[in-house]
Amino acid sequence: MSFQAEKQRVRKFTEELDQAPFNELQQVFSKHCSGEHRVCLSFPWREITKTAEYIDEFWVPFKTAFTALQRREDIFFAGRNQVGSTNWCVSMGHFMGLFDQSWLNIPATRKLTLIRYAEFHEVMEDKVTRSGIFIDLIGVMRQAGFDPLPGETGYHFVYPGPQTHDGVLLSEQDPAESARTAELVARMVADLDVLNHSGDDRCSPDLLAQTWHDDMVWYGPAGIGASYTIPRYQEQHQYPFREGLKNKVFNGHVARIAEGHYAGFFGWPNLKNTAAGFLNMPDNEIHAEMQVVDIYRRQGNKLAENWVIIDLPYWLHQQGVDVFDGIRGRT
Repeated sequence: MSFQAEKQRVRKFTEELDQAPFNELQQVFSKHCSGEHRVCLSFPWREITKTAEYIDEFWVPFKTAFTALQRREDIFFAGRNQVGSTNWCVSMGHFMGLFDQSWLNIPATRKLTLIRYAEFHEVMEDKVTRSGIFIDLIGVMRQAGFDPLPGETGYHFVYPGPQTHDGVLLSEQDPAESARTAELVARMVADLDVLNHSGDDRCSPDLLAQTWHDDMVWYGPAGIGASYTIPRYQEQHQYPFREGLKNKVFNGHVARIAEGHYAGFFGWPNLKNTAAGFLNMPDNEIHAEMQVVDIYRRQGNKLAENWVIIDLPYWLHQQGVDVFDGIRGRT
C-alpha cells in the first residue's frame, strides 16, 4: 500500500503553514484540512476543534514569539493506523527560531532556541482530518534559564536525529520491512503491558533485550533526560518510572504506524497512573492521565533508538502542580 499521496498532502500543509504570515494561516488550513479538523495539543492547550481557535491560541503566539522560525525535521514517515482504519503521517524534530518575545509566560531571551516537537496527522480523502501536536515545553524553559523539574535521572540535551541519517522517508518503502517494524514494536508494547499487570517494577534486562539492542538510546523528555544502553536505561529511567508510579493502566493508542525501519505512536491518554515518588511527587490517590509520544528506529531485528515526549506539564497539572509558577514569580 502506498502512502505517497498522504505524504505529499502533509508536507505541503506543513511547509505552507510554517511560511505563511498571520493573515494567510486560515487560507492554509482551508486548503489542506477538512472542515472538521481536530487537534490534540500538549498542555496548556489540550483539544481544539475550531481552526480559528487553533490559529489564535497556538500559531499566532508561537510565530510572534520566535523570529525567523524554521522546521528542522529529523524523521518523517507515513503508514496505516494499526489501531484504526486510516492513514497517518508523522513528523519529528525541532523548530528553531530567535526567542524575541515572551511565550506562555516564558521570558524572551533574544537567543537561538530549539523547540522539540512531534506531530501526527491523519489524512482522509486528501485532507488532514485530525492532528496530534506535542512540544517539550520543559526543554524550552530550560533554554530560557528556568528548570521546573531539577534532578532528572538521565541527561537532557538537544537530541540528534537517527544515527543512520535516513529518517525522512519521502519515497515508498518495502512493505515487508514496514511489517517487521510494526510487529517488533507491537511485541515490545505487549511486553511492557504484561509488566503493568504483573507488578514487576524491576524486570530483568533480559526482557528488554528481546526487543532492544544492548546499546539502545532512549531520548526522553526534559525533566527525565536521555539514557544509553539497556543497563543505564533501566537505572536512569525504567526503574525510577515504574517504581515511582502505581496503579499503572495502559489505555492504548490513538495512532500507531510503521514504515520502513521507523514507527511511532501516541495516546490520548496512553496511560493512567498514580504518583508514588516519580518526579518527586509524593504518594497520592490521583489517577492521572499521561500523554506519551514514542518514535522508534529499528535496526535489524531489534529497536536501536527511541525518541519520547511525555506531556509532563499536564501530568503534574492534574495533581495541582503548575510548572509555570516559578517563572511567574521571576518575571
